[in-house]
Amino acid sequence: MIKLQVIGNLGRDCTVNNVNGRTVINFSVAHTERYRDSTTGELKPKTIWVECAYWTEKTAIAPYLKKGTQVYAEGTPDTRSYTTQSGENKISLTLRIHNVQLLGSRPSDGYNQDAGAGAGSESTHSSGVVIPNLIMAVTMLVLVQVLAIPVALTAVVLMICPSKHI
Repeated sequence: MIKLQVIGNLGRDCTVNNVNGRTVINFSVAHTERYRDSTTGELKPKTIWVECAYWTEKTAIAPYLKKGTQVYAEGTPDTRSYTTQSGENKISLTLRIHNVQLLGSRPSDGYNQDAGAGAGSESTHSSGVVIPNLIMAVTMLVLVQVLAIPVALTAVVLMICPSKHI
């Protein structure tokens, strides 16, 4: 099996579609790296876009997959070649998602909003379940992954996902 992992920012809000009775969440992840131009010596950005398809009935994450949100996604890659209307040959990279995790939002105005004044605030999920700020959830996930605390994992799942989606 080939597995691809990507960390990047969403280029647009996700869309939730129903295809032949199955639910799919579609989103695009942009990963940008910088490289040094061999002729000018200047640093230039290089962005790779990955189209993602997350086939799942657990759609509780969808409201949080907004443009600019940083995510970690892993899954099975697939490529598709096509020709544009102008006759240019292109290749697209699609990822059939097995796991997706929210990492945060893109900083604006030079600072990270997650670390700002609203860091202790709570937000309400569309189902009415009150969840803690993303920082709390990510901290709990780190505790689970690094220290292997199963109780913390249960708490995170219950806080983030409404029971009808678990």
